[in-house]
Amino acid sequence: MTLTKLSPAEAKAKISQGAKLIDIRSADEHARSRIPGAQNVPLGHDLNLGDAPAVIFHCRSGMRTDANAAQLAANSPCQAYLLEGGLDAWREAGLPIMADSTAPLEIMRQVQIAAGLLVLTGVGLSLTVSQAWIGLSAFVGAGLTFAGATGWCGMAKLLAHMPWNRRVPA
Repeated sequence: MTLTKLSPAEAKAKISQGAKLIDIRSADEHARSRIPGAQNVPLGHDLNLGDAPAVIFHCRSGMRTDANAAQLAANSPCQAYLLEGGLDAWREAGLPIMADSTAPLEIMRQVQIAAGLLVLTGVGLSLTVSQAWIGLSAFVGAGLTFAGATGWCGMAKLLAHMPWNRRVPA
């Protein structure tokens, strides 16, 4: 099923008429920046809309909602829409965004940074200290391949337990 895409202005009008705005991104992404009033329901979680006449799904750029439109439509008990361009389009339209720069970077961005630094370190050490250090880059590459193939990322699990990712309750 194809869901109708709404511009940010059209979505704002539907929200003012009672539509629920659902952010399908992960909780850590939602904590860092979000549309005021958006409910965070990551993909795969149960959707509870109450008696909302409609639901509008969004992600950061619109790509995740597009890719998962059939699943989102199937799980919607009411008329469902997609916010075209996601949070980025909402921001570009000059509509309000809530941002928390103190929230940790999203886990997947942390994985990308850590993996990149480990690969560069492995290559640098293999060129300057010992060729055996190339194994570090190979290990990280194998881990990323495994994560992509299985959906389980050991580095993400490890990073999630780091002190900067533990929020102190308010």
